[in-house]
Amino acid sequence: MGYQLDNFVFGHTWATDLLARAIAAGKLSQSVLITGMPQLGKTTLARTVAMAINCTAPEKPCGHCAACTKILDGNHPDVRILDDDDALKIEEVRTLQHDLSLTPHESLQKIAILANFDRATTGAANALLKTLEEPPAHAMLLLTARSTEHLLPTIVSRCQNIHLRPVSTDAIAEMLQQQWHVPAATATHLSHLSTGRPGWAVQAFRNPEVLEQRTAWLTDMTTALTGGAVARLAFAEQLAKQSFSPSAILDLWLSWWRDVLLAHNQTAAHLVNVDMEDTIRRAAQNLSQAQIVAAIAELKTTLQNFDYNVNRRLNFETLLLKLPPLKP
Repeated sequence: MGYQLDNFVFGHTWATDLLARAIAAGKLSQSVLITGMPQLGKTTLARTVAMAINCTAPEKPCGHCAACTKILDGNHPDVRILDDDDALKIEEVRTLQHDLSLTPHESLQKIAILANFDRATTGAANALLKTLEEPPAHAMLLLTARSTEHLLPTIVSRCQNIHLRPVSTDAIAEMLQQQWHVPAATATHLSHLSTGRPGWAVQAFRNPEVLEQRTAWLTDMTTALTGGAVARLAFAEQLAKQSFSPSAILDLWLSWWRDVLLAHNQTAAHLVNVDMEDTIRRAAQNLSQAQIVAAIAELKTTLQNFDYNVNRRLNFETLLLKLPPLKP
């Protein structure tokens, strides 16, 4: 009997090996917290762990047995996946706690995957803490979050922590070519734009609208910053009405401003947004390092504010009014 989690998770061999050994030895913690940037593979890793535990094939997970298929389809009676865009609420945690207290239907363990737990309400986090302190013998909790920064320290301390790091551009380019048959030039381009996120690179290849939206978000930001307060406030109102996750927009802008800092310091060979190099270099020449560093700090603060459910429009307005002006 063997465990090969890296058949389903790309670019995090150290994490899959660690978890595979723990599962094989029967020493995997009942509470695991997986952290890392969006689209890095956190929920995929959590789902793969659930498959490995429930798989009935000799090599686990197989992806084909009844248990694996049900988990992949999201309808296994003993594996609950909470992965909504909205913040997890206390009522959902209480329902989950009741479910975890019941005897498993088809397997030895009940498993709950709680994605983006750093967006959970304070009430939900406090309620889950009770389960983490005294989990049912047959229950396992797999949490994912961007980082531990906005989680209760008591929750972090009661979990086995797995922090996923960005995957190298070379590895992502190779993956795109071998697994998705992407032409070499396109694979290299997408790997640079992905900022180390395999999930984003695959999504961008499969859906051209992802690249179109990315270009629009960057172009609209730079255009708004060439205007005055009226143009910036109008752009903030437009952003507030969009259904996209604010973190997706802000992560992209943050990568652009980090590129500006690299260009300002003459290290532009490592740019992420290579297709925006002219705009990035122009900003790097016209802004001081203090202005660029301050812009990056404001973007990070805005990201944190969204974690605390600050009003979307107000948050974007404050950010856009504080970012330095760009020359047309």
